[in-house]
Amino acid sequence: MNPLAEVIDALGLTSVWTYLALFLAASFIMLWRLEALLDHGLEGTALGTLVMPYCSGLGNLIFVALIAARGGPGQEVLTNCLVNNVTNLTLILALPALCWGLQLEPAKKAAKGAGAKKSAAAAAAGTQHQLNRLSLLLTLAAVVFFSGVTWALGADRQLDRSDGLVLVALFLFWQCFQVFDVLKHNVRQHHRFGPLFYLDVFIVLLGAAGLYSSIEWLVTWLSGQHGQFINAQNLGWLSGWLMVLPNALLAFFYAARHRADIAYASQVGDGHICIPLCLGLSALLNPMSLPPFFETGIAILCGAALLHAFCVLLTSGLPRWMGWPLLGAYAWFLAAGLM
Repeated sequence: MNPLAEVIDALGLTSVWTYLALFLAASFIMLWRLEALLDHGLEGTALGTLVMPYCSGLGNLIFVALIAARGGPGQEVLTNCLVNNVTNLTLILALPALCWGLQLEPAKKAAKGAGAKKSAAAAAAGTQHQLNRLSLLLTLAAVVFFSGVTWALGADRQLDRSDGLVLVALFLFWQCFQVFDVLKHNVRQHHRFGPLFYLDVFIVLLGAAGLYSSIEWLVTWLSGQHGQFINAQNLGWLSGWLMVLPNALLAFFYAARHRADIAYASQVGDGHICIPLCLGLSALLNPMSLPPFFETGIAILCGAALLHAFCVLLTSGLPRWMGWPLLGAYAWFLAAGLM
């Protein structure tokens, strides 16, 4: 039993609602300090593709560790990852798009000052927009690539230890690329990570500790339930939806602030934590068989990523009306997995 759970138990507050509140509070704390990282040397797309995925995907990594420690079936991890990723790329991006639209174009503001200064500011904004769009397109291409590799490795209806090693190696290569990209950006902009950056990272880690405590208790609670749907047999689905909550907070928060670059990149980047890292680690620890809806989930992931790439390339974002086809794809996924 971890110390935080002992404190909650001593206070007589042990309940599913307490740990759901802890889960959301830890997620809010991480979101609060992640916002501050924008002022400490991380530009928007780097924050979305490198930092936020670890925070929003941390719950999935914790779930992998808990399933492995309990000797649970690896198939639950695969279900958890598919539910999380498909929900992110369809439902969680469709709803903000329907509300506000997800446009990467910078907002046009009345500029003040000399004509030369206005022209330079407009040029800088245009350059940043192009960089954000290219970075997002690369991230979406990685989703298609990782999903395709996972589909190919699972052609024999299972993921064994050698498959897991391939997936983890792919993830490590991708992360090295992302880290060097951020470092190059900071060298060009003469950015350095000051003391406040590391303080915010420490606060984010405290939030991660609260996240671990809440997920550990909630997984144990769900494993002991015997309801019609809320039961141990649906642990992968239920935990996958639980892990979606921080992603939904990120998407709605940044979409409402018209920062579609971060809203988009955080959802897409989270998929790189689940697929290939979580699946790879789980397969290394415990080879898994594939559920019947595996091909459907992978097909929807690839299709949604290609649709987003098409919209970003041609319309610089996700038009509002495009939210409806994404909702339809999510309904298809639910039908394939639950019926």
